[in-house]
Amino acid sequence: MGEALNFDAISSELQADSVSATPTILTVSELNRKARFAIEQSLSSCWVAGEISNLTRASSGHWYFTLKDTQSSVKCAFFRNRNQFIDWQPKEGDKVEIRAQATLYEARGEYQLVVDVMRRAGIGALYEEFLRLKAKLDSEGLFRAEGKRQLPAFPRTVGIITSLQAAALQDVLKTLNDRWPASEIIIYPTPVQGVDAAAAIAQALVTANARNESEILLLVRGGGSLEDLFAFNDEALARTIRATGIPLIAGIGHETDFSIADFVADARAATPTAAAQLAVPDKLEVLARIGNLRERLDRTLWRRLQQFAQTADHLARRLSHPGNRIAQNKKQIELLANRMSVNSEHRIRQRQQQLDNAKIRLAAQTLDLDARRGQVSALLGKIASTLIYGVARRRQQFQAAHNSLQQLNPGNVLARGYCIARTETGAVLRDTNAIHPGSKVEITLKSGHFDAIVDQVFR
Repeated sequence: MGEALNFDAISSELQADSVSATPTILTVSELNRKARFAIEQSLSSCWVAGEISNLTRASSGHWYFTLKDTQSSVKCAFFRNRNQFIDWQPKEGDKVEIRAQATLYEARGEYQLVVDVMRRAGIGALYEEFLRLKAKLDSEGLFRAEGKRQLPAFPRTVGIITSLQAAALQDVLKTLNDRWPASEIIIYPTPVQGVDAAAAIAQALVTANARNESEILLLVRGGGSLEDLFAFNDEALARTIRATGIPLIAGIGHETDFSIADFVADARAATPTAAAQLAVPDKLEVLARIGNLRERLDRTLWRRLQQFAQTADHLARRLSHPGNRIAQNKKQIELLANRMSVNSEHRIRQRQQQLDNAKIRLAAQTLDLDARRGQVSALLGKIASTLIYGVARRRQQFQAAHNSLQQLNPGNVLARGYCIARTETGAVLRDTNAIHPGSKVEITLKSGHFDAIVDQVFR
C-alpha cells in the first residue's frame, strides 16, 4: 500500500496542477528527484537473485552490471567501498544473490539497484546446511575438548592429506622443511574439491590410520568460496576424523573460513601454512632453547665444580699424614705422662704435709676430762634452775588467766541471783524496747530455765 500511496500522491499533485489556473511546472531534475524519493521510500533493501550480464569494472573500482532472469533485467551499481569485501571475482553468466536498495539515477532518469552485498546463488542454503550439521555434531559431543588428542612435540613422521596439485601443498612442504627438516613427510593424495571430494578425503584418512606410519596428520587446502570448501562440511568425513587414531590438524582456507572439519579436528589452524607451523617445532627456537639450556648447564657445572674444589681444599687442609698424627699423639702422651707424674708427686707431698700438721695439732690438744666434767655439771645445774623458774612462772600465769575466766563465767554471775532473759527469737534481752505486753520471754537461771509472758513494760 505504501508504494501505491506514494505514486498516487505524485499523480494527484500533477492532476491538481492540470486543473488549476496556474499549473506547477516541474523541471526534469525535480521530477526525477521526486521519483527517486518515492522509490526509495516505497521499496526497502531486499535480496534479489539473477544472472550477471554486461559486467563492467571501472577504473574507480566501481562495478556496473545488469541482473537478469528469463523475463526481466535491472541495472545495478556495486561501489568500491562495498565490493572490496567479497573474496571472489564475479564474471559474466554467474548466478548471484544480491542485497540492494532500489533507487533512481537522477542524472539519466534510470531505475537501478545499489548493491550492498553479493554472494553466489545457493550460498544461503549451503550455510544453513552447515549450521544444521554443526549443531547436530556439537550436541553429540564431537567438538568437545576432552576428546581431542594431544599433538606430539617432536613428530618424526608427518602425514599430509591434500591434493598434489594444491598450491597449499608447496607452502606446507616448504614450512615443514624450514622449521623441522628432521621429520619424514608422507603425502596421502586426494581431491579436496568437488562432489566426491568428501568421500575421497575420508578414504585417505582411513588409509593413513590403517598404515599407522605418521605421528601426526595435516588436512590442508587453500582458500576458496563456501561451495569450494563445502567438501569439508560432510558429516561422514567429520565422523571419520573423530574416529582416526592419529592426531590431526585442520588448515583449511583462510583465517575467516570455518568448516566442520575445523571443529572436529584435534587442532585448527587459520591457514595451511599455520597448520605446518603448529605441527612441528621451529628448529631455530629449539636450537636457541638448547643453547640456553647448555649455558645454564655449564654455569651449574662450573658452580658445582667450584664448590667441590673449595670443599677439597678445606678437607686437604684438615688432612695430615698418619705418621705426623702418630708422632703428635706420642708427644702428647709423653707430655701427659710427665704432667701426671709431677702432679702425683706434688699431691703426695701435699697430703703428707697435711698429715704431719694434723699430727702436730692432735699432739698439742691434750684432753682435761675432769675440767670438762665440771663444766658439764655447772651447765646441768643452770638448766635445772632455769626449768624450775620457768615452770613456776607459767603456773602463775595460768592461775591468773583461770581467775579472769571465772570472773567472766556467766554461771558464776547467775549463781549470785542474776538471770538471762531472751526473746522468742533467742536474742538476749538488753532493754525493754524489744518487748511489749504479751511477749513471751525465756528466763535462764543458774540451774534450769522457764518461759514467762510479759504483763507490763516499764520504760
